[in-house]
Amino acid sequence: MSSVTLSLAKLHMNIDGTTDDELIELYVDAAEVWLGNYIGKPIVDFDPIPADLKLAVLKLVSFYYEQREAVAFGISMQLAPYGVTSVADSYREKWFGDGE
Repeated sequence: MSSVTLSLAKLHMNIDGTTDDELIELYVDAAEVWLGNYIGKPIVDFDPIPADLKLAVLKLVSFYYEQREAVAFGISMQLAPYGVTSVADSYREKWFGDGE
């Protein structure tokens, strides 16, 4: 089960057509895994999935779609957009240095 549908991801990115559907589905899966690892539990464990986490997935999918190359010039490289990490931080279960 995915937190966002392919059609919602395409709507978010203003994409028509089906040429990149497989790629976008891969980015949705990757975004959910990244967020799940970041917060310490799978996104699909939430029932229902909070709207802000769905938005974080959509933003991360857009980021992956737009930044396909490992190297980009003229911009600072980051693992995820600030809007994604700021949402995910509120769900994060464990931080490095928590003593556990």
